[in-house]
Amino acid sequence: MKKVYILLADGFELIEALTPVDVLRRGGVDVKTVSITSEKNVMSGQEVLVKADTTLKETDLKDGDMLVLPGGNPGYINLGNSNEVVELIKFYIDNKKFVGAICGAPSILGNHNIALGKRVTCHTSLKELMKNHQYEEKNIVRDDKLITGMGAGQSLAFAFELAETLLELDTINKIKTGMEL
Repeated sequence: MKKVYILLADGFELIEALTPVDVLRRGGVDVKTVSITSEKNVMSGQEVLVKADTTLKETDLKDGDMLVLPGGNPGYINLGNSNEVVELIKFYIDNKKFVGAICGAPSILGNHNIALGKRVTCHTSLKELMKNHQYEEKNIVRDDKLITGMGAGQSLAFAFELAETLLELDTINKIKTGMEL
């Protein structure tokens, strides 16, 4: 069974984090939400309190197939300010594991010189931070094992792009049918 970790920091974008949880779990993926603090309760940018499945301190996340970084302000800033998160992203990139980042979260790559030269997208207000990457003003960009999305409005498309990297086409079609897509 494939394993995905979705990192949650205070101020995360609710739809960008929970849409991938929904789609991937429908496909049978073992998805764990992970608070980057010692507290499981994480407040979204929309002031919805979410209880994460685990925390960074409780779980070794290096066994995952994919790491997902939702945006949201200041969620993506909080992710990028965590040395543990930055090191985890580097580990996933260096070990050729999937990394998904949407909205402001791709800026973590830019700010920490991770995945240099890769094709990416992000929220247009942050595109200048991606100067050492090949920024594309597209809704979703996939460059090998790096999947990036532009913003909250692309959350469902982003979630399905993540799913397509892990699941068979038949499973994807069943999910879409069940969701009336």
